[in-house]
Amino acid sequence: MNDFNSPQSDPDSDLRDRLADAVANEAAFEGWTGTALRAAARGLGLPAGEADRLFPGGALDVLNHLSLRADRRMVADMEAEGMGSLKIRDRIREAIRIRLDRHLGNKEAARRALALLALPFNAPLGLKLLYRTVDAIWYSAGDTSTDFNFYTKRATLAAVYSSTLLYWLNDRSPGSEATWKFLDRRIDNVMTVEKLKARARSWQPGNRMRTAVRR
Repeated sequence: MNDFNSPQSDPDSDLRDRLADAVANEAAFEGWTGTALRAAARGLGLPAGEADRLFPGGALDVLNHLSLRADRRMVADMEAEGMGSLKIRDRIREAIRIRLDRHLGNKEAARRALALLALPFNAPLGLKLLYRTVDAIWYSAGDTSTDFNFYTKRATLAAVYSSTLLYWLNDRSPGSEATWKFLDRRIDNVMTVEKLKARARSWQPGNRMRTAVRR
C-alpha cells in the first residue's frame, strides 16, 4: 500500500486544491501563515470558517496537502510517459526533474516553505515530507526492495534531492539547465560511491575466500 495513487473520493477535493493553490500564491508574499490562508479564502469568496474546516492544521496542513499532491502527480506523470524502459539512474533523474519543474510551484513560495519547515518545531513535518517525496521517486522508478537497502537508498536520494532543490531555487539559467547538470553530477557521484562500496565488499576476506572456493 502506498500514498501515491489517486486519493479516495473526497467531495471537497477540488475546493481543497483551489484553496491550497491560492494559499501558495499568497505565501510568495505573506509567507505560510494564517494571514495567507485567510486572504486566500477571502479571494475565493469562501464563508467564514471554511478554510479552517478544509485545513484544520493551518498553513502547515496546506503544505502537507500540496506536497502529497505533487508526489502523486509526479508518479502519474512518470507512469503516463512510460519511463520504465530507461535505466534506473535516468528514471531517478526524470522523476526529480518532473517533481521540481512541474509540481513544486512558485520558487518564492517554495523558498519560504523550506524556511518554515527548517524551524525546530516544524522539523518532524519537514522530514516527513522529504521522506515521502524520495519514497515516491523510488516508487515511480520501479524500486521494489524491502530489505535494509530500502532505507539506504532513500537516505542517499534524500541528500541528492535536497541539494538539487536548493540549487534549483537559486538557478536563473534558461530552462533550469544548470540545475539538471548539477543533478547529473550528484547522481554520478552517488553511482561512483556505490560502485566503490560494492567493489570493497567483494574484496573483503570472507568474500575472497568464497570466490577462491568457487574457483
